[in-house]
Amino acid sequence: MPHLQVASTRRTRTHKKVMRRSAPAPVQEIPGLRERKKARLRQQIIDTAIRLFRKQGYEKTRVDDIVRILEISQPTFFRYFPSKDAVLRDVGQRGFECIAERLKSELSTKASTADRLRRLYHSLACEAENDRPLWQAVVLSGAMDAVRSPEVRGAECIVAGLLREILAQGQERKEITNAFPVVHLAEFMEALYHTVVRQWTVDLTGPHKLTERVDSAVEFFLRGVKP
Repeated sequence: MPHLQVASTRRTRTHKKVMRRSAPAPVQEIPGLRERKKARLRQQIIDTAIRLFRKQGYEKTRVDDIVRILEISQPTFFRYFPSKDAVLRDVGQRGFECIAERLKSELSTKASTADRLRRLYHSLACEAENDRPLWQAVVLSGAMDAVRSPEVRGAECIVAGLLREILAQGQERKEITNAFPVVHLAEFMEALYHTVVRQWTVDLTGPHKLTERVDSAVEFFLRGVKP
């Protein structure tokens, strides 16, 4: 009889092995799928917010408006962004990255310092002029202000460094005065540009040609830094 018990035990073990083999494998998420879903929803929040900022203005857009369109809850929104201001910091980050690429492009040319600066700031002004409601939102939220939005400080430092490099080359070529440190000249140019843009975005009753204002500001700067 003992040998029958052993056989029975073996059959039981074999049956369990077969059952384990035939049981359906648990469903597992593809590695990275969850992260991709999160990234996709985050981008949808940004795109929806920007669309509303353009359509009805930054100040009139509420978080409620964004979540209603996306059919998500407010807690879900706040898991990605602490406020509607924070949504625009992503836009500000990308804005600095775009400026950095254009500065690098200018550094790769053999153009004069004056032509480099004219092209750079005119192109930036054209972009802002073509999307005024969004840039008004960026200015009002402080999304590109490194003091109000510390998240963009790294990107802003890269841009400042590239601008200083252009001006330093201008000094080496005797196209820019050596009477002032490059770091100061870069600060003057950036302050001049941002002041003009801020004034233009909020002055809705005034002239709307940002390109003309920026072109004039660049010429003013260039005359002041002649050797």
